[in-house]
Amino acid sequence: MTKVKVECVKGNIAAQQDMDVVVNAANAELLPGSGVAGAIHSAAGPGLAEECRALAPIRPGQAVISSAHNLPNQHVIHCLGPVYGVDEPSDRLLADCFRNALYLADQNGLSSIAFPAISTGVFGFPLRDAAAVAMKAVADSLTELNSVRLVRFVLFSDQDLSVFDEARKLESDLSGQ
Repeated sequence: MTKVKVECVKGNIAAQQDMDVVVNAANAELLPGSGVAGAIHSAAGPGLAEECRALAPIRPGQAVISSAHNLPNQHVIHCLGPVYGVDEPSDRLLADCFRNALYLADQNGLSSIAFPAISTGVFGFPLRDAAAVAMKAVADSLTELNSVRLVRFVLFSDQDLSVFDEARKLESDLSGQ
């Protein structure tokens, strides 16, 4: 198995020039919104929303891929994270987001993928729990990936970065990175 690097950085998900694909924390209709979806749609331009109309709606845990339009990436993968306390089982649905996005990137021959902290904004998923779910889902998927070599978590704040990096270090398959 070729090693996959998993890293955490503070930054803007819509400004990851060196990544093949960025992941959008989407709404069910894949429309521009607030937070990550707003940033990605704003940077990508109106063509992204137009392309996404044919892909929507999606269900919690599901992932779909589009072109990146004006973003510096090849593609955008749109994931609908669970609304915490509403979409159950929320842990499994959140893990599905990460797994499905990784598999979609791999199926499309992409080597690098950047994730935001899916469901931790307006969807209310507790940050520490979301970070643990995300890192376990990534670790559990590593052996099935053929083309993906870099998984980056792009976090909005120092606190988010600290929590996700701690979760990465606690996940045994990712701790040596």
